[in-house]
Amino acid sequence: MKLEQEYTLVEHLTELRKRLIIVAVTFIISLAIGFGIAPKILTFIKMQPTARHVEWNVFGYTDGLMIYVKCALLLAILITLPIALYQTWLFVKPGMSRDESKGTVMFIPASFLLFLAGVSFSYFLLFPLMLNFMSNINESIGAVETYGMKQYFTFMFNLIIPIGIVFELPVVILFLTKLGIVTPEKLRKMRKIAYFMLVVVGVSITPPDFISDFLIIIPLLLLFEISILVSSWSLKKKRANEVRREKMLKD
Repeated sequence: MKLEQEYTLVEHLTELRKRLIIVAVTFIISLAIGFGIAPKILTFIKMQPTARHVEWNVFGYTDGLMIYVKCALLLAILITLPIALYQTWLFVKPGMSRDESKGTVMFIPASFLLFLAGVSFSYFLLFPLMLNFMSNINESIGAVETYGMKQYFTFMFNLIIPIGIVFELPVVILFLTKLGIVTPEKLRKMRKIAYFMLVVVGVSITPPDFISDFLIIIPLLLLFEISILVSSWSLKKKRANEVRREKMLKD
């Protein structure tokens, strides 16, 4: 029995090592691709309306290099994310039932698409409004705007990455529901607390103006309500499957 357990542990560690190697190789290849096309991505960003009025100054020798690396790194993460999720699913798949395996595989594209939706929403809608608000404030006090690439991209990354992560909320809630940790009833009971926390998050990552706060808070609240609906749907489906199994066993 002990030998069998040790063998199983060795098998698990071997399988884990295989999945980690695949993810690492994917990340390295993606990073190389990112370094190759980073200049084109930076040129595309520079052509956008939000960046046309900004002179891309550098105030340190390493500023340009760091932006170049961050751009390649972000692209590598975007490419590696679905592969990493898929490898994680393959690793835990043997321990799941057939229905659980079919249900959880949908987390991979859903998670990736929600992250892209959050990044797109924040970059194409929220980011320009925030820049416009900041510029108006600086103009109203007579300040001369002299920005560098580092300031521009740091501001952009600090906005789009947290929002992209927050947009993963429905997938996280669905996963926790399948594990039995979260139920629709619990989510409804904690609605007020969740609303307060989401409002705090929304206000903390946006400038202090009503329009920007409104544009981020409303989607966050909608995401929470969608999470409740998704959780309710998942629980109903799970209970229906259990009832169907019981009927099959009786027959």
